[in-house]
Amino acid sequence: MSRTTRWSRLASLGVLSIVFSACAGSVSPSPSSGGAPSTGASQPAASAASAAAFTAKAYPETAVDCANPPKYTSGSNSATYTGIFKQITAVDQLTVKFDLCSADVAFLSKIAFASNNIQDSDWLNAHAKDKSITHDAINGTAAYQLKEWVPGAQVTLEANPNYWGDKAKAQTVVIKWSKEATQRLQDLQAGTVDGIDNVAPDDFQTVQNDPNLQILPREALNILYLGFNVNQAPWNNEKVRQAIAMGLDRKRIADNFYPPGSEAADYFTPCAIPLACGGDKWYATDTAKAKQMLTDAGFDFSKTYDFHYRTKVRSYLPSPTQVATDLQSQLADIGVKISLVVEKDDTYLSDEAQGKFPLFLLGWGADYPDVTDFLDVHFGTGANSGFGKKFDDLTKSLAAGAAESDQTKRGQDYTDANNQVRTHVPMVPLVHGASATAWKKDVQNAHSSPIGSEYFFVMTPGDRTQLVWSQNSEPSGLYCGDESDGDALRICSQIFDSLYNYKVAGLDPEPALATSCDPNADLTSWTCKLRDGVQFQKGGTLDANDVVDSMAAQWDVKNPLHVGNLGANWYFPTLFGGCLNPNFDKDGAQTCAVGGS
Repeated sequence: MSRTTRWSRLASLGVLSIVFSACAGSVSPSPSSGGAPSTGASQPAASAASAAAFTAKAYPETAVDCANPPKYTSGSNSATYTGIFKQITAVDQLTVKFDLCSADVAFLSKIAFASNNIQDSDWLNAHAKDKSITHDAINGTAAYQLKEWVPGAQVTLEANPNYWGDKAKAQTVVIKWSKEATQRLQDLQAGTVDGIDNVAPDDFQTVQNDPNLQILPREALNILYLGFNVNQAPWNNEKVRQAIAMGLDRKRIADNFYPPGSEAADYFTPCAIPLACGGDKWYATDTAKAKQMLTDAGFDFSKTYDFHYRTKVRSYLPSPTQVATDLQSQLADIGVKISLVVEKDDTYLSDEAQGKFPLFLLGWGADYPDVTDFLDVHFGTGANSGFGKKFDDLTKSLAAGAAESDQTKRGQDYTDANNQVRTHVPMVPLVHGASATAWKKDVQNAHSSPIGSEYFFVMTPGDRTQLVWSQNSEPSGLYCGDESDGDALRICSQIFDSLYNYKVAGLDPEPALATSCDPNADLTSWTCKLRDGVQFQKGGTLDANDVVDSMAAQWDVKNPLHVGNLGANWYFPTLFGGCLNPNFDKDGAQTCAVGGS
């Protein structure tokens, strides 16, 4: 499938076409996918399962009063509930209802994301509190189940014999990792692995010229950025941040350190996503003006400032150290001295989420084709503390855009938001980076996912019964409600299902554990019918209470199941605006992280 053609089509249709076509619940496997997940669209969400022992629950028992949202205080800190969830209700054993405080046109795409996979309630209660659910006690519903995790070596999956959809082509999947792209390619050339992630920019041609290999590019649906914690001096001065934005040559980075198909960023959100690129483009590079602006702002040129980054290769950052070093050189050209500080891979995201880095390098890849996945996640009311305080004008524009179904009005909301991001400069967008996976030539139905979430169950590794995949890093955990790294989320997608999943090699949501999710007229209530008879791999049968508990554990900080792995990488607030009973970070902002004040 041509991703360029597909995304042009998405841009013309807009996200509402995804909402209503997906709601219809009629899905056919893509001929090029070799068999997408069976959706059973013709199968009603039957009530064959006995409801005798089922007691439906709602969370919270009393719905949030959206007109008078809850207020939270801790010491001198105070906050008001900012989320859009009002209540989740198990209507009956196979029906669950989501009531929202405001419309959400991207609801189906959000619930399809790997962080929203569904856990068995009994299993969650037994294994969440001791965190075994993050590593050893893994119990999903998807095509593969966890066989073994050898720390530092590999994760082994085996086919789930009770999977509700099309059975896995390969009986076993072995997932390995190497930080070095060159090493991953050498392993592929040697035949010890069947597929690799993130081919190095200099190796694209090598793979293309090898008759035994195939390279499958991804569109550049991501963003690399230089981030500021705007609460911390000297980055708390907006004029200083604007000067830095003007002083960096984004094209130089894209040209020197990225593969073909990459581009310097004019906007935070990739322009292939509908409504992404209204408003003024980012600042043109002008080093002389940037240095003068710093001088006028009273910037202290005598100091050296720490610049934090990690060496993990991502699709948005194929050469971390080289890019960080080039940024150091560019900043020196305008008189800003920085010291490069390499952070640990396994704690970098949680530390950033808690606002620990004054100046840092990070990026983001698309989860679904909507502006909310970029702007709301980073700058909305549910964004983490990485950038410090929120900007009221920006959060207002984003809230309006997320709830607006009229595409013209919605486009204006995001035009306003882009201009506000450009004014406030919580970060500098640098590059939209192209990337690719590479595979042995005989792997049938190999593909690259636009979000780095390849489905292994559709792939046939030649005449072998085992598929071996090499990615960038070991997952930090496999409870993906509290994971935000793509290497963990990819594995979760093999083991767990959400109510909807994304199509193979695509981003359109299609029914999975739900046979349908239908909205009311104003998109403030969604009713989902569950697939009957779905078995969890280690026991348990899917019902509506599993959905309620899986979501509530992420939504409510005071829920006893809100434990997670590191406890700071919760995706839920970035998708749905905020959480119940939040904690407060060191700067007094509300956070869904475990701990805090």
